[in-house]
Amino acid sequence: MSEDRFQALSEKVDDLIDRHADMKRENQLLKANEISWHSERKQLKDNNKDAKLKLMSVLARLKAMDQS
Repeated sequence: MSEDRFQALSEKVDDLIDRHADMKRENQLLKANEISWHSERKQLKDNNKDAKLKLMSVLARLKAMDQS
């Protein structure tokens, strides 16, 4: 293998290694964001459930007052 071809191949391998490292970092960031979004979604669902229960309680009290 000529020196030029070997150098070109070596540069391509180095580029692939760099791309792999970049993609690995990006993947880690995406996974961290996914975990954050799941946590936020759970919190929003819990808040929605609490608001629904409070609203149902208020409506029940209004119905009771109306029937009195």
